[in-house]
Amino acid sequence: MGRVMAVFNQKGGVGKTTSVINLAAALGRLKKDILVVDIDPQGNATSGLGIDKNSLQGSIYDVLINDMDIKKIIHETSSEKVYIAPSNVELAGAEIELIGRDNREIVLKNALMEVSKDYDFVLIDCPPSLGLLSINGLSASDSVIVPIQCEYYALEGVSQLMETIMLVKRSLNPSLEIEGVILSMFDGRTNLSIQVVEEVKKYFKGKVYTSIIPRNVRLAEAPSHGLSVIDYDPKSKGAEAYSELAEEFLDLLEEEI
Repeated sequence: MGRVMAVFNQKGGVGKTTSVINLAAALGRLKKDILVVDIDPQGNATSGLGIDKNSLQGSIYDVLINDMDIKKIIHETSSEKVYIAPSNVELAGAEIELIGRDNREIVLKNALMEVSKDYDFVLIDCPPSLGLLSINGLSASDSVIVPIQCEYYALEGVSQLMETIMLVKRSLNPSLEIEGVILSMFDGRTNLSIQVVEEVKKYFKGKVYTSIIPRNVRLAEAPSHGLSVIDYDPKSKGAEAYSELAEEFLDLLEEEI
């Protein structure tokens, strides 16, 4: 049975989708089968993995709203052993359309039951908001990966994020835990980045990955080519950092077993 993990932070611009794409690609290189589920209406994980979001025959919207079998929408991507359940702007209306449905918080969970066993890991790219789509992502997951940027407002909103996770844990998904915290956009030349790392480590005791993602031009360029940085420039600092993160991620999971 594949482990299902939501990648979630309600703040935008924290490297959430970048982490989904590149952690998935790095795990694929380590011979793991990965399904990325894009539930962000911006569809950046979809286009960042080489899928044209404007010509989809079916998307995660159809799964959530029209009860389409999720297997019918899954695509191969530009990364080895990485597959995607894609999204596009159509999903923007799903928050409102879900409101009237029974069991509206667990529609995604029910859909994923059919396919999670076919993959080693399912990574859900949640939108940067606390709405019904994110709640569906958290309800469907075994654990949460939290990306945080090494910038001034890093911990702003984290207490709200934790409240949302605890709310879902209490009412919908009692086994939900934080898997780990990814620190991104690190600039070793600034005292601020170093201070933020220390603050985040204090807040999330023992949950912060030691592999830190640096600011890197190649990381920013890769999505415009529909590629992960692992495929775009495997020797770049960004690719090396995500490769190290993937290895640390697997090592920590093995220690849990």
